[in-house]
Amino acid sequence: MVVICAAQFVLQLDFSIVNVALPTIQHEFGMAPADLQWIVTGYALTFGSLLLAGGRLADLLGRRRLLAAGLILFALASLACGLAQWPLMLIIARIVQGSAGALVSPAALSLLTTANPEGAARNRALAIWQAVTAGGATTGIVAGGLLTQYLGWRAVFLVNPPLIAVMLALLPQLPAGRQAATGAGDAPGRGRVDVPGALLITTAIAALIYGLSNGQQHGFGAPASLTALIASVLLMAAFIVTEGHSREPMLPLGIFAAPARRAAVVAMLMMGAILAGYVYFISLYLQKVQGFSPVETGLALVPSTLTVVVTSTFGTRRLLARLDLKWVLLAGLACMAAGQLWLAQISAGASYPVDVLPGLILTALGIGLALPTASIAITSGVHGRDQGLAGALFTTSQQTGAAIGLAVLATAAAARTSHAGGSLVAGYRLSFLIGAGLAVLAAAFVAAQLRARRQLEAAAGAK
Repeated sequence: MVVICAAQFVLQLDFSIVNVALPTIQHEFGMAPADLQWIVTGYALTFGSLLLAGGRLADLLGRRRLLAAGLILFALASLACGLAQWPLMLIIARIVQGSAGALVSPAALSLLTTANPEGAARNRALAIWQAVTAGGATTGIVAGGLLTQYLGWRAVFLVNPPLIAVMLALLPQLPAGRQAATGAGDAPGRGRVDVPGALLITTAIAALIYGLSNGQQHGFGAPASLTALIASVLLMAAFIVTEGHSREPMLPLGIFAAPARRAAVVAMLMMGAILAGYVYFISLYLQKVQGFSPVETGLALVPSTLTVVVTSTFGTRRLLARLDLKWVLLAGLACMAAGQLWLAQISAGASYPVDVLPGLILTALGIGLALPTASIAITSGVHGRDQGLAGALFTTSQQTGAAIGLAVLATAAAARTSHAGGSLVAGYRLSFLIGAGLAVLAAAFVAAQLRARRQLEAAAGAK
């Protein structure tokens, strides 16, 4: 449990720790803003697009084996980032880091789910996993500010290899393989890699993330943005057709047959958008409007992180033992909507303890309830041989939702700021209002899907 969660902690740490160091990196290398963005985009592009392929490879080649390979590659890429002498070297190393992360995340999550049977044990494990995810993200903001200020920006990358070395030393403690037919443990599964399907879904997601990222910077009407987004739609359609005719599809479309899983995947897309926008815009608000330093901003987010950790670890699994999964997920989405509505009332002269902190706590309470519940819904009822794919589906939903949501929210906020005479607060308020709307839409979809499930079960019982 410690080793697997430590791997997730490092991945989340690296998502946020780099953002704080970007101004320092730009100053040292003299990078243009468009080039600087690729330090973030390059990582997100490869990580998000390769997750499903990484999950399937974990099922087929062995999860512990792929986790070890991903950690080694991540450590080497981190070392290259820390020793980079040119901007291109840093960007390429970040792209490799993202690729390595796409191997680590689904392998680690599937090891966690296969080592813990469905029920209380898995609920507890997934709750801790989500708590670690939240802790890593906020730790990255605080640690990034401290390391950049006192040791320089290279330290934010060089901190990874020693941590990974400890994890690699403990890897033999992970569950040994059981029978390959079950897909449990570390044993390789039967089957082959669906190369056409893997290429289509990887390029489709990569085109989507690139198109959204480029659109956010240069406008969605720009030729590159428009071409990438159209290509993403066409590639996704080709993927669906290909998977429907494949004897061994990379992503069996039957995995979406369960209403609870469909509801959780859509909820994860929405929650990914809310989570990415909420952290991004509150960080900008605290620094650009309230005048907080990067370290102070990180510390201001600590209460929300602690709320997620405590709720996930102690509250959610106890609620799931007493309530149906649907009600816990809906309660989480309702809290997220309330928190976003609270933040939508911020002003230039707002007080952090009175006007900001309650919105952060409410949103974090919703995250602590909804994320572990969604992960349980997505991974429950899946054959052991497909747990890597299920874990990748969960993470891909969150990452894709974050990419789409941040692009849409940033564009809407910028338009609102421009229309309001340059008022940053007006743009931030609109982004939180849209976030509340997304939470309501997610709740409506979850309720509709699970109502349909009850109707089908009632019809089957009548027969």
